[in-house]
Amino acid sequence: MKSTTNKTSKKKPKVTIFKAFKTIIWPRRGLVFIGLILILLNRVAGLILPWKSKSLLDEVVPSKDMSLLYELLIIVGSAILVQATTSFLLTRVLSVQAQFLISELRAQVQKKVLTLPISFFDNTKSGALVSRIMSDVEGVRNLIGTGLVQLVGGIFTAIVSIILLINESLWMTLFVLVPITLFGIVALKAFKYIRPIFRKRGEINAEVKGRLTETLAGVRVIKGFGAEEQEHKIFENGVDRLFQNVKKSLTATALMTSSSTFLLAGIASTGIMGIGGYYMMEGSMTAGQFLSFTMYLAFMIAPIVQMSNIGSQLTEALAGLDRTEELMNMDPEEDPKKRTIQLNTIHGNIIFDNVSFSYEKGKEVLHNISFKAPSGSVTALVGSSGSGKSTIAGLSATFLNPESGIITIDGNDISKVNLNSYRSNLGVVLQDEFLFEGSIRDNILFPRPNATEEQLQQAVKAAYVNEFTDRFDDGLNTLIGERGVKLSGGQRQRIAIARAILADPKIIILDEATSNLDTESEALIQKSLNELMKGRTTFVIAHRLSTIKKADQILVIEAGNIAERGTHEELIAAEGRYFDLYTYQARI
Repeated sequence: MKSTTNKTSKKKPKVTIFKAFKTIIWPRRGLVFIGLILILLNRVAGLILPWKSKSLLDEVVPSKDMSLLYELLIIVGSAILVQATTSFLLTRVLSVQAQFLISELRAQVQKKVLTLPISFFDNTKSGALVSRIMSDVEGVRNLIGTGLVQLVGGIFTAIVSIILLINESLWMTLFVLVPITLFGIVALKAFKYIRPIFRKRGEINAEVKGRLTETLAGVRVIKGFGAEEQEHKIFENGVDRLFQNVKKSLTATALMTSSSTFLLAGIASTGIMGIGGYYMMEGSMTAGQFLSFTMYLAFMIAPIVQMSNIGSQLTEALAGLDRTEELMNMDPEEDPKKRTIQLNTIHGNIIFDNVSFSYEKGKEVLHNISFKAPSGSVTALVGSSGSGKSTIAGLSATFLNPESGIITIDGNDISKVNLNSYRSNLGVVLQDEFLFEGSIRDNILFPRPNATEEQLQQAVKAAYVNEFTDRFDDGLNTLIGERGVKLSGGQRQRIAIARAILADPKIIILDEATSNLDTESEALIQKSLNELMKGRTTFVIAHRLSTIKKADQILVIEAGNIAERGTHEELIAAEGRYFDLYTYQARI
């Protein structure tokens, strides 16, 4: 069934650090606070080595005092132990929490996706959705995990290091700050450039995965037409676009890396070596002070370089969250403000009153359709392909909403009825019925997982599923493969009908439900369908007109209009469009 496009905001959302902090970090502030304490302890412990290196050269060695040496070694060893312990705890506490958050977000996004209207799925590849659910949220591990905490820790380390460096030598510190400032400017420019690239990468990745999913699902069609090379070229083009995108981001990343090498490791280190050498030669700086300064400098530069890498990771995370936010902002099909009517019991009286519908603005596919489908009646929809039969069925199932006119269920405007209260009484059997990977039993029990074995067996027998499962070694526990690929079309259809029988709905939509059956199977299924339809409001879309002779009313749909209506006998007597269709099929 086709459907309209889901309306979304034209302006793509952009997640800021503040918003990420408010929605993701703040609710987990306790763990983040523990992480900050751990990393501060880790960085303070790391400062012990350069501090004690100065003492080693300027105090311990000249004094030749072994007790001072032992004391120094104990302090340095303890500091290293603290570093190792806090590093382990950081990974254990924050990384695990980050993975838990990823699983939570994936569940939230999947839940949101299932609330979107059918139109969204008609216009979005399933593989692309899988990518958005599974991949786009992964970057949040850098927000709640060690990434953001290390960023804060790096800032703390840099500030403390600068204070210690100034204490050692003001002029050497001022000289170092110049290349560091230049590197900061380059990094900020690079982050601004990279973010849209990361966002585009997510889109391309989703497209490529979507096409790959389609290729694997349609491999029989591909092989049947010898189109392997054609599909390979399409996929090859997709991965090349992905490569070109990655190449752009790598250019910006390489610019930051080379800038850090040139400005921090190159200019800063060379300048400090020259200035420090001059000070030592004139006697205003000791060897211990110079060693201490260079180690403090390394301690400051390392987190700055690390912060640039973390900044890139955070930028990628925010780009992924942009796409996730875009998905989460989409309007669900269930609007609790509009759909306020709860149907506790359903009789099944459905009325179409001047209903019109269009998939595209200005191109109506249904024109002022009006008819009544009383409770327990069978309404058959016939007509040529594209006439509007499936659209009427889609409107009856609430998969679509009328553009004008009104549809009522038991006197209630269906557009104001709570979807769950309506669909819990709805059963649908489609022409190309979808079966889940697993066993035959699992698929039949899908609408009612807690059904008793007796209820299951009744549905199995009513749909004549046992006619073929009795021949299988594992019976109902037979695994059917992806989409039921191990079964014939008729067998899949009978399982789908058994599923609908077990659901025990008040309203049934049968969209070409017997089209994939051989003559013998059709005869069996027709008997079960006759039992299924008793006392239930049923819509039947059928090309095989012989299956709808007993329908209470037959609507002949042509070009979005009801061309004829009546019972089989009435329409045959009228010798109109239905008569032509029926007699043509009878001659075949």
